[in-house]
Amino acid sequence: MSARIPTHSVFSPHLSRRVAALGVVALAASLAACGGGDDSSSNAGATATLAVLETTDLHFNVRSYDYFKLAEDKSYGFERTATLVRAARKEFANTLLVDNGDTIQGTALADYEATINPIPCTQQLSMYKAMGSLGFDAGTLGNHEFNYGLPFLNQVLGGGLDVDGVDGSKKCAGAGFPVVLANVVSNKTKKPLVQPYTLLERTLVAKSADGKDVKLPIKIGVIGFTTPGIMNWDKRYLEGKVTTEGAVEAANKYVPELRAKGADLVVALLHGGLDGAAYSPTMENPGLYLSKVAGIDAMVMGHQHGVFPDTAAIPGFKLPGVDHKAGTINGVPAVMASSWGKALGVVQLALQWDGTKWVVNKSASKSELRNIQSKNAAGTTVTVDADPAIAPLIETQHQAAIQYVKTPIGQTDFRMSTLFADVGDPGAIQIVNQAQQAYVAAYVKANLPQYAQLPVLSVSAPFKSGFQGGADYTDVAVGPLAINNAADLYLYPNTVYAVKVNGGDIKNWLEAAAKRFNQIDPAKTTEQQLISTFPGYNFDMFTTADMQYEIDVTQPVGSRIKNLTYLGKPIDVAQEFVISTNNYRATSGKSFIDKLDGSGTIWASPDANRDVVIDYIRKNPAVTRVANGAAKSWRFAKATVAGPVVFSSGANALSVAQAGGLANVSLLAADDGSGKGTSKYAIDLSK
Repeated sequence: MSARIPTHSVFSPHLSRRVAALGVVALAASLAACGGGDDSSSNAGATATLAVLETTDLHFNVRSYDYFKLAEDKSYGFERTATLVRAARKEFANTLLVDNGDTIQGTALADYEATINPIPCTQQLSMYKAMGSLGFDAGTLGNHEFNYGLPFLNQVLGGGLDVDGVDGSKKCAGAGFPVVLANVVSNKTKKPLVQPYTLLERTLVAKSADGKDVKLPIKIGVIGFTTPGIMNWDKRYLEGKVTTEGAVEAANKYVPELRAKGADLVVALLHGGLDGAAYSPTMENPGLYLSKVAGIDAMVMGHQHGVFPDTAAIPGFKLPGVDHKAGTINGVPAVMASSWGKALGVVQLALQWDGTKWVVNKSASKSELRNIQSKNAAGTTVTVDADPAIAPLIETQHQAAIQYVKTPIGQTDFRMSTLFADVGDPGAIQIVNQAQQAYVAAYVKANLPQYAQLPVLSVSAPFKSGFQGGADYTDVAVGPLAINNAADLYLYPNTVYAVKVNGGDIKNWLEAAAKRFNQIDPAKTTEQQLISTFPGYNFDMFTTADMQYEIDVTQPVGSRIKNLTYLGKPIDVAQEFVISTNNYRATSGKSFIDKLDGSGTIWASPDANRDVVIDYIRKNPAVTRVANGAAKSWRFAKATVAGPVVFSSGANALSVAQAGGLANVSLLAADDGSGKGTSKYAIDLSK
């Protein structure tokens, strides 16, 4: 173990304790004492590089393992990011390792430890246990940290949350590193739910003006922020217990405090990304504005599962102040390291000692991403090896989660996939809608008599629609259905919400969902891409014969839904309906329709959509194409287009489209050239 610890890293106190516990007290003591005998003032002009290393949006992907497919997937996993961390620590004399949130939720293993067989207070969460092998210096909380409620969060953070409904006196295993969050406040105490920041006292290995190695002290402030959307997405857990502040407001409050306490530099952990909209305190991705707060020297970002800096020919986040080449946001060095452990963010901060403190030279600093997968000179994908120390740490829990998701619950006679959900195959969507509809309808009938006469319908979306590559589709084989298959049908730990809308709202809702498609020019003879950048998980759709409509992709956004009927007649814009959806859409879907700001909600259920699907299959174990995968509510309006209309999907899956009744889809190229393992298909809109 000691051989893997870099001898010139920036050590966090908890790592030093771990080293001592392993019997290398002398090493820890020598590092802790570094610089103690130096005359710091005589080293004015000394320089050093501090490498800030970021993980973000790990979503409990400790292993490179897909619990839905019960197979290894080398394209992601903390066990591979760990290898990059260890390599960076060998490369840089001074490192600071931080985690940017959305860490404790996202896999079957996460659900297993939180809800199926909850870990005891004395046991560290498997994700944190794995992270502990690297000795993280600090972290913050993402929105998904709140998915399992405040008592669970209190436990896995080690106790100490002073908030209603939580026993803050509990002393549990904890994360193993300081967790900071400046913009979530306990209503009980009127103070931050967890410490807003931490001030880390370290020793840097530096070069004096005459080129000699010297060791000098540094104080590093680390402050954290999460997205205010938690108040909508986990309202049932948080309402009345906590409130949020804007990231900019919280930063303006606490960054000066950090500076007053002697922080040489401040690193902001923002569980949010970049958005060019005007700033507001409830803004989900305020990175552009947080970077302008005086006193912030570096910023790590996340939440959007994107990358920054982006080296692609056409990079994302093309916004004023965003410089991909320099790796800066309004001049502040920054990174966003994708998600699921697919990359390590590295910000190399160039520091200069003025005799009493360190000063950051932002123009000489550098930001980059180091990916666990890359292409070699031959164009072959090369993957970083997994750190062998990680898997054994969680093996018992890993195997327990696998056994859990193998629990059989039914049988299917057709391949249930989202491979062609974008072009009309309801194969993996319909059963979700059926489960949600049945669940809400039963509740309304038993408990909400005032709505008992309203039709109850359901919408869902293809949550896995290729964003992460060719394997990122729901794809359940013919044969036995187990819990892992049902979890694949509904990816997220959302809860079922019911909203009351009218026919006019439904049309507007569907118009918003149709942003999934680019506008197609019928006269254009060159190739046109059908799918836009609008996320697939926002492409809500009905899957019932009762609701029928066409999507005319030749029309602009807002004018695409045609021939919308209910029970065979044009929909009455004033007729009221109850729609079953999820908590995210019901409370933060105002960009769809106004009523999806929470005001249209008539029931916020306590049950996860995923669990509702599992229960539905248990009660209806014989799943068939006829009964559960063939009801098409929508189709594309017919249009004759001069050139090809194309889209990408899973490799060589044309048979799936044909089995789903999509005779107007053809395969153009087995490899679409994206490097994501996807094929190119064409759709004939005239059929």
